[in-house]
Amino acid sequence: MSPVRDDFRRSQLAIGTLFFVLGFQYATWVSRVPALKARLDLGEARIGLLLMTCGIGAAVSFPLVAVLMRRLGSRLLSVLSALALGVILLALSVVPNYPVTLLVLFCDGVAVGCLNVAMNAQGAALEARFERTTMSRLHATFSAGSLLAALLASGVNAFTGTLAVHFGLAALLLAAVVVVARPGLLTDGPQEDSAAEGPAVEDAAANGAAANGPAEEGSAAKGSAEEPKKARGGFVLPTVATLWMGLAMVFGTVTEGAMNDWSALYLKDVVNAGAGLAPLGIAVVSVMMVCARIFADGWRTRFGDGRIVRTGSLLAGLGLALALLVGGVVPTLLGFACVGLGVAAVTPCVYVAAARQGADALSLVAAMGTTGLLAGPAVIGFIAGATSLAWGMAAVAASAAVVSLCATRITWPAPRETPAPDARLAPDPS
Repeated sequence: MSPVRDDFRRSQLAIGTLFFVLGFQYATWVSRVPALKARLDLGEARIGLLLMTCGIGAAVSFPLVAVLMRRLGSRLLSVLSALALGVILLALSVVPNYPVTLLVLFCDGVAVGCLNVAMNAQGAALEARFERTTMSRLHATFSAGSLLAALLASGVNAFTGTLAVHFGLAALLLAAVVVVARPGLLTDGPQEDSAAEGPAVEDAAANGAAANGPAEEGSAAKGSAEEPKKARGGFVLPTVATLWMGLAMVFGTVTEGAMNDWSALYLKDVVNAGAGLAPLGIAVVSVMMVCARIFADGWRTRFGDGRIVRTGSLLAGLGLALALLVGGVVPTLLGFACVGLGVAAVTPCVYVAAARQGADALSLVAAMGTTGLLAGPAVIGFIAGATSLAWGMAAVAASAAVVSLCATRITWPAPRETPAPDARLAPDPS
């Protein structure tokens, strides 16, 4: 095996570990919400606020993440935020009261926001350096982390219900895998002027396109030369291209989140599925998303990110809409499968496109995605309450279709083309 291939696999495993850590940590504490509820004597409304507080922390972390990315770089920020998530688990095991729990979970959301941006920047840099698609597989490892966390929670509960034991083991595992993965992460330095980074990346991408062939049709005219503008105080105003990416991420995460939260209830209350069949909605969506992400990198190489996002989100919207019109358990599950298959590659592809615009663009797009994931299910609930759950699910189908529309306004790499390598990024020799 060539040294280049060895370096790619080494960095791919290391960066995949970051995605694993995020899924593992989140699923670990969410799996013990009942224990936290009993320990702190919480009602349903307070539990809902706990969950929302974590999302709010991640959504509002954008300004901080943008600054930390410029000052620390994605490698150091990813390591620090991953370790912080382990410390937060330890803090959750000993929280004395509800206000402190809210504060800890807000900090958890901020750490999640930091790691989310840093690890996706690492993934985009890996694709750029080795000119190979891998982001979808990296996102699939998030689900693997969630699965292992669920298995660990089940195993620990068989012996003890003590949060300190469970979260202590989880934190130790997180610290160990981060330390092992650290040498394989790509190195980068602090960025003195983020406003200059976007044009630099785009100029490099243009040079790469000249060497490798024309960019995807129409993409060069849609903002690749668009330069970020700096407002007073040094804040970098997002470009129009970045805003289109943010909208695609918002509606994509709205679709994902709503399917996870409302699919079982739709099967039970609208389709009249039995109690044993209702949970299959979430299972179908999840399995299709994981499978699609395993194969999506090959599709991206062959067809290009733009076509994958446009076609996939349109498939999700039309498939779900047809399922709602036809009705019945089997058509509904097939429609849910279309959603899982169609939206699986949306977030990986949009993250890669945002990373080409620079750290500020990536931070903003990630924050907008978190906002969609947080607010989307609630918005669908409001629509369902004002009309019916069928109309709420119709809004999910419409949301997927909006992603396809946004994708026509985003600058995508051409098939078999990846963003130009950043000379500051290389595997850590240590």
